[in-house]
Amino acid sequence: MRIRDYSLPAGWHPRDPSEISGTIARFISEFEDPDCFSRAAIAPHAGWYYCGRLAAQSVSCLDPQAETVAVFGGHLPASSPPLFAMEDAVKTPFDPMPIDNELRAILLKDLNGAEDRFADNTVEVLLPMVRFFFPNARLLWLRLPAGMASFDAGKIVARTAANINRKINVLSSTDLTHYGLNYGFLPHGTGEKALNWVRDVNDANFIKAVESGVSEDVLKSAQRDHSACSAGAVLGAMGFADALNLGAPRLIKYATSADAAPDSSDVPDSFVGYAAFSFCG
Repeated sequence: MRIRDYSLPAGWHPRDPSEISGTIARFISEFEDPDCFSRAAIAPHAGWYYCGRLAAQSVSCLDPQAETVAVFGGHLPASSPPLFAMEDAVKTPFDPMPIDNELRAILLKDLNGAEDRFADNTVEVLLPMVRFFFPNARLLWLRLPAGMASFDAGKIVARTAANINRKINVLSSTDLTHYGLNYGFLPHGTGEKALNWVRDVNDANFIKAVESGVSEDVLKSAQRDHSACSAGAVLGAMGFADALNLGAPRLIKYATSADAAPDSSDVPDSFVGYAAFSFCG
């Protein structure tokens, strides 16, 4: 049995099961129970210190009866094929999460996919939460490129799961604007003015595009404004939701890494936007 090991260094999320359980319990105590469960959600994928609360809220909105949870990651250009984890299971702090080999085998062929051989946070950082909320489910690890083909890929995932009678949730993964010196993106300088522009304009425009349900607008916003690092994952969730008639996603919560600064009055030189969405109708 091949088990995919961690590629992220310690610090992205807790590694001790009891600490993870306590951390997630604290996260979910800070917001209201979801008013409905959905088959699809979008979560951020940075370290838990910065956006764990938002990610937990997204995962907690998913249908608890799912047999398989597909985590759609990104960080891929439009020219890339979809990438699948090809192991039999993926390591988590609880126990290895088995891969849905049947579903993967069909999709690997239908999507002209390839093996994911890279270290990447967009799927891995969410897996401890997925395993916590879905201890008996299987996993589909799939990273999608930033192109409109990923919208169609989401539809194919929905149809394929239905054809094999698999009840599946999709959790897609993206962070929003990466602003500042660390990222070489400073169109509005630094300080409070820059942070307000990211919150109120750049990220707000991407969120508006996602909530519109128009996939072309989502991709255009991400590419034009540099407002999402994994637009393909979002497009995949939208295609999946479209195939199931779930409607457009709604924003649950928005934050930035600047909100986690020890002294929130000091705007860091670099920061990232985060958003949690649910396709809850």
